[in-house]
Parts: sequence; structure tokens; C-alpha cells
Amino acid sequence: MLSDQTVRIVKEITPLVAANAETITRHFYTRMFEGDPQVKAFFNQAHQHSGGQQRALAGAICAYFTHIDQPAVLMPAVELIAQKHCSLGIRAEHYPIVGKHLLAAIKDVMGEAATPEILAAVAEAYQFLADLFIAREGAIYGEQRSLPGGWNGYRNFVVERKVLESDEVCSFYLHPEDGGTLPPFLPGQYITLQVDHPVTPTAPRNYSLSDQPGAGHFRISVKREAGPSAALPAGLVSNFLHDHINVGDPLRVGPPCGEFTLNPTQVSGPIVLLAGGIGITPLLSMAKSLVAAGTGTPIHFLHAARNSRLRAFAGELRDLAQAAPNLRTRVVFDEPLAGDLENGHCDDVGLVSQEVLESWTPHADATFFVCGPLPFMRQVLSTLHELGVEESRVHYEFFGPKQELQSMTAAG
Repeated sequence: MLSDQTVRIVKEITPLVAANAETITRHFYTRMFEGDPQVKAFFNQAHQHSGGQQRALAGAICAYFTHIDQPAVLMPAVELIAQKHCSLGIRAEHYPIVGKHLLAAIKDVMGEAATPEILAAVAEAYQFLADLFIAREGAIYGEQRSLPGGWNGYRNFVVERKVLESDEVCSFYLHPEDGGTLPPFLPGQYITLQVDHPVTPTAPRNYSLSDQPGAGHFRISVKREAGPSAALPAGLVSNFLHDHINVGDPLRVGPPCGEFTLNPTQVSGPIVLLAGGIGITPLLSMAKSLVAAGTGTPIHFLHAARNSRLRAFAGELRDLAQAAPNLRTRVVFDEPLAGDLENGHCDDVGLVSQEVLESWTPHADATFFVCGPLPFMRQVLSTLHELGVEESRVHYEFFGPKQELQSMTAAG
């Protein structure tokens, strides 16, 4: 447990740290990458370049300091981050590196205000949090190894099939190179690819598993992304996968991770799946798993996309609904092509409105799973909050630093 003195000091300095948090985290990453460049391979450099990772860490530090005397409040965030760390292969020996550079960054930015007493308190607080992560991550690594076909680190896979799902989404069906067993996973989990990209070698990327467990393969469905800036002109890894990875090519794959999950055998009450664009990938895995479980659970699946050319899995979701009378679907396009509405490619035009969520979903007692881009997430989560849906019934995955979403919605 943390000492009373450390809790007191951390609470006292929280406003000052919050005012300088992004300056501290930017300096921290610069110091760490220069002083210990071996850890750079764990980080998505597009998030670094955009500033998203720095803002995410700043938000995490402020949240930890604010709730340092309420550790139970932090546990959902600890689980999310621990799963992410395990997907990247972060181990106990990396925590002293982070702590060293974080303390140095705080001292450099805060100057004389960072007294020895304050630095000692921050060091104790950091070690307390690091020990939480190390313990949870050790347990996750053990769980991964114990599964039939399970492993830690990276395993060699081969692309068995490559399927174009829309004008910008491509699915890759992956099998272990050694022909061995695939471990089970929970719908909603993701795997990590280590891609030998010419610009960012061994770049790690997380991709949701878009098919149900037990299908005999891992399937990921990758959207071709535009770049965040002129310096990074295109989604480097997504474009590389689309353009250069083909049937028979090898990929290094990390085991399934993630806390945005649904166990189809443990649901009670209706399930609502709200997908925006490529956010359909984990939710499609959930829907297929729920149908396969045969429990008859009412499922409401809404997919928001731009238009019929850019919507992935239209046929797959339609076939699933035809085979499962307990599955209702709704499609919303915000940039429909001529004839999309008239030809039945969508049910609504515009954004996902409060009227749709209020009238079409059993919002009074359903459990919601939401995934999509930032504008979609912000609108949907805010609307659910306005409809009085308790936070305990809303689960979501955001493809990016989660603090960017949490800072913009009261439901985050």
C-alpha cells in the first residue's frame, strides 16, 4: 500500500502536473526513445507523430493521480492497458526504464518545483502502479500459455486467403505455419501483427478478430487508412498489407488479447451491437458467436457506414440474419450513393439518431457493445447517456488512444 504521505503529496501536486501533463509526456517519450531506443519497437509511431499517445499518457497520469486514494476506480483502465501491454510483449523489465525517464521528465519540466520529497512520492506511486501491471500481465501471459495451442510472444502464421470485403476493407485468413492448434478466444479480442515494413520495421499493429472462435482460422479485416499527416502520408501498415501481403505470405502474430469481449454463453437479456465503419469487425465476431451458441438471445445489430461501396460484410451480415430469427439488423448510410436507399442497401440516411436508438433498440434493459471511429462513438455514447442507459450496460472499443474519446463524451 502507498504511504499516507505519498497519497497526500500526489493529491497536492495533481493540479500542477495536470497543467503540464502533455509537456511532460512529450519530453518523456523523447528522452526514452533517445536513451533506450530498444523500447521504440513497442510503440505505434503514427500515434506518436499525431500526438495521440502523448495525450493518452497525460490523461492516464492525471487520472491515476486524481484517484490515487481510490485504486478500485483504476482497475478497468489497468485491465485495458495490461491487455494492450501483453499484446505488444511488454515485460516486467521494461517498467524501470519507463519509471526512470518519467521521473526525469517531471524533474526537467517542473524544475525547482519538483523537490526531492515530491520526486520520492511520485516514484513510490509509480512503483505501486507498475506492480499492479506486472502482476496482472504475468497472469495474462500465464493464461495465454495454458490454452490449447496457446503461446506468448510471436508465432509464425501464413495467409491462406485474402478477400476484398469493400472498396477499402480486405480480410486476411491466417493459419499457423506449423499446422498446429489455434487457441480459443473471446469474441471482441484482437491479435497483434508484427510487420516487417520498410519504413517502420517490425511495426506492431492490433487488429480485431472478425470471425467467430472455432472457425479453424484467425481472420482480420483491415481498412486501408489515409495518413495522419504529410510526414506520414498513408496508413503505412494497412496499405502495406493491402498492397504487398498475399496468399502464402508469412506474418508474425501475437496471441489474442483485449478486454472488450462478450461470452455468448453468459449473456442475459437483449444484446445491441452498434458498429461504425470498420468497427464492425469485433461486433461481427460477437454476433456470429451469439447465433452459433443457439441461446435465442435477442440481438439488434446496427451498422453505420458511408455507402454501399464502402460498407464491409453486407452479404455476410444479411446471411446471418436470414439464418437467425433472433437477429435484427439495421443499416444507416451518411453519404449514400444514388439508389442506395431505393435498392435496399440501407434502411436510413443520415447519422444514428436518438430516435433510432430509442425506438429500435430495447434500451431500457439491453447490454450495448459499441465500436467505430471517433465521431460515431462520441455521438452514440452521448445519446445512450441521454437515454438513461447505465454505464454498466455500455461496453465499447475505440481504435485509438481511449482518452481522446473519454475527454469528449459524458458517457466515456
